[in-house]
Amino acid sequence: MDTDLAQQAITCALAGEWKKALELNKQILKETRNDVDALNRMARAYFNLGEIRNAKKIAEKVLKIDQFNSIAFKSLKKWKGLKASDVKPSIPSDETFLEEPGKTKILTLLHPGAQAVLAKLDSGSEVKLAPYSHRVSVVTDDGKYIGRLSDDIAARLRNLIRMGNRYKVLIKSIDEGGVKIFIRELSRGEKVTNVPSFSAEKIEYVSFTPPELVHKKDEDSLVEEEEEE
Repeated sequence: MDTDLAQQAITCALAGEWKKALELNKQILKETRNDVDALNRMARAYFNLGEIRNAKKIAEKVLKIDQFNSIAFKSLKKWKGLKASDVKPSIPSDETFLEEPGKTKILTLLHPGAQAVLAKLDSGSEVKLAPYSHRVSVVTDDGKYIGRLSDDIAARLRNLIRMGNRYKVLIKSIDEGGVKIFIRELSRGEKVTNVPSFSAEKIEYVSFTPPELVHKKDEDSLVEEEEEE
């Protein structure tokens, strides 16, 4: 296998240049017909170009070469029943999931949504937070449920959002282990400019009030009493 071509193909995929990535992987396969890594990358490129049938065909070819190939197996499972119109190409760059203390967090969602909804998402897909009175869900652009945040994180973010904070949420990964998201703080409300969105330690639901606000008046407090169930 030509390692230079493989690296170029990976770089193009990270940049969302799917047509170029496809051609590079085809070049690799001219030299090594059964290169499963190139085939998997090729299937991913076809998928992001909306060519679902070709993507599935290549993934099936991978499984004929390596029946235990987890990437091809998961891809086929994920793409089952999808149409070209369901595909929203993602562009997960190296900087997409760059972590910043206090401002970013990678979380595993609770109670994942329907497989038909999850199948349309990919790493780098942008989604939204949907705060409710006692929970915070994560939904697609058109409001379809993906999963929900744990109670401690939900309580904190629900109040920070109410105080004016804004966040960007991306899909980090979707696999048998669940759905992981990446949350980035975009801006802070005027009353919580010195309050980090995320703590380095585990946040306890009963004590999530930021130290900076403990001695402030009630009107400046981050925490408001939750309505009783």
